This record gives sequence, structure tokens and C-alpha cells, in this order.
Amino acid sequence: PLSGVLASTGRDMVLGAKIWFDHLNANGGIGGNTIRHVVLDDGYQVDKTVQLTQELIAKHQAAALIGFAGTANVNELQKRGLLESGRIALVAPYTGGEVLRGESNRNIFHIRAGYADEAEHMVDHLVTLGVKRIAVFYQNDGFGEAGRKGVEAALERRSLKLAASASYERNTDDVRAAVEQIRKSDASAVIMISVNRSTAAFAKAYREAGGAAQLLNISVVDAGQLVKLSGAPAMHGLGISQVMPFPYSDTLPVTREFKKLFARYAPADAAISYTNFEEFVGAKVLTEATRRAGTNPTPEKILKSLESLGQYDVGGFVVSFSPASRNGSRFVEVTVIGRNGTLLR
Repeated sequence: PLSGVLASTGRDMVLGAKIWFDHLNANGGIGGNTIRHVVLDDGYQVDKTVQLTQELIAKHQAAALIGFAGTANVNELQKRGLLESGRIALVAPYTGGEVLRGESNRNIFHIRAGYADEAEHMVDHLVTLGVKRIAVFYQNDGFGEAGRKGVEAALERRSLKLAASASYERNTDDVRAAVEQIRKSDASAVIMISVNRSTAAFAKAYREAGGAAQLLNISVVDAGQLVKLSGAPAMHGLGISQVMPFPYSDTLPVTREFKKLFARYAPADAAISYTNFEEFVGAKVLTEATRRAGTNPTPEKILKSLESLGQYDVGGFVVSFSPASRNGSRFVEVTVIGRNGTLLR
């Protein structure tokens, strides 16, 4: 999605993968063949995702697919059988929807934890602190429903129920009704299942209306974008669950490698984020499977190579695939936006 409400996320996704592909191509590619990175903009629109996926498979003869954003978008590909009929793999989609993670899924390879994993981690964190009145603010689509159900399930395991739930419509940032509904609930914490623009709008409006609950969001938002949209004061204290290691640190080989290649290949005005780091990791996983697929890496060979990848260490972060599981990681940790707008662990 290079246009629409998720445009900034889409740009970061493209950049992360491109950095790895540029590095790989500069060093001989895979078996002497270079990677051709074709990027098409679906604007976060489900019908465009379907149309452009068909184009990538038929016209561009894609060997594999990487990225894609949106639970509803990717789920529509599954419903229509496009990936299965194309015998092609989709690696590192930007979604944690559980509907895409069942045993029937054979073509999607996730490198991030699911929304249910994130919800469980956040609810456990809050309940451990004594917070039991938890509300949900969510996008009214498959993405938001997946996250809301994850929170409800995590609460139910602790014999608790939602204090309130309020939604907003996809591709908008009209959150006024949701703000009022949740503010009246007197919730002690609000878990948001929302994208950058709607998250920023909700947090700012909720605080301005006097809302005092702890605010948290799942990993699909970027702290830097939130601060740009609504300012550091409105975002201060917002917790964000993360499904990748802290990309600003030098503690892991993969984060050191990423920072080094980012400095070399990213535009001067670009900034490191969890999102571009995630797709960098996804690109590494995909190209390793492509390398293992042999001298003529057809879509089906790459699919089988991913399926048999086993545990693959990208540099201190392990992704694991098998014939029985396409869910490569369950890693989750919570970060917080500090007073000056920076992200803290």
C-alpha cells in the first residue's frame, strides 16, 4: 500500500526488502542471477490486491511474493485460491490474523507472531499489574476482528470480559464515536487494533477528552509515524507490542547487519523502523529459501524449499518452518513511546 491510510507502512515495507535485495545483487545475486523486485501499489484496497496479485503471477511471472499488507487483503487471496492455483509462496505478509495461520494454509509463510500472541502478551502484562478493566478500539474489518477476538480470548482465560469495545471504519480516521464510547466505559486500559492514522487520531482525541487509561497498540503501527501525526505529548506513554527484535540496537548480528546496510542503501531521508526491519528479515528468509531451491528456482520449488527450511537463524533471530507449520515465530515484547517521542524498551 503506497497510497491511502497505510502508505507510510507500505513505503517502509518496500524499503526493508529493497535494502537486502540491493545488497544481494551487488554481491552476485543468487547463483549469479539477480533479484528483480517488482512493486505494485494496491492502496490497501482488497480488490486491487486481488487484481495486482493476478498480474504479478501471470504478467510478471513472479517466482515468489513478499510483503502484502492487511488481513482482509491476504485472506481474499486465500478465499479465491490464487496462491494455491499459482503454486506460489507469499512470505512475510504484514498481518497477524489467525484466519491466515491455520493448517489449511499452505502458501503463506509468516515471520511474525500472530495477533492472538500479541493480545495474550499485552493482556498478561496488564493483568499482572492489576489492570482488569480493559477496552478494545478496533478497525471494523477482518484485521480488527482478529485482534479483538484475541483480546477477548486472553481475557476469558483469566475469567474477565471486555469493559467496552468500539470500532472505526477501514480507510478512515473518524474515531469520535469510539472515543466517547470508550471514555464513558471508565476502562483502565485500551488495547488498540488500528493503523497509524486512526491510532494517532484516537490517542490525541481520547487524551483531549480527559481519558486517562493506559493505551496500547499491536505491532502494525510505527512510533515515528504516530509522533509525526499527533505529536509527542499525545503519544507519550503509548505501549506498542513488537514482533521483531529492537532494530535500533547493536546486540544482535542481524540488527548490526541491518543498520550497516541501511546506511549504505537507504535514501538519506529514510529512518530505521520496525516495519522496514521486518521486511528486511523477510527478504533474507525468502532469498535463503530461493538459494536452497537450486539453479532453476521455480515458484513451486521455492514453496517446497520454504516448507523444508526448518530453523533458520537470520542473525540472532530464528524463523522456523516445516511441512506442518508456516508460523515462523511467536516472539513478542512491549515497547513504550517516551516523553520526547522516541521508542523505549
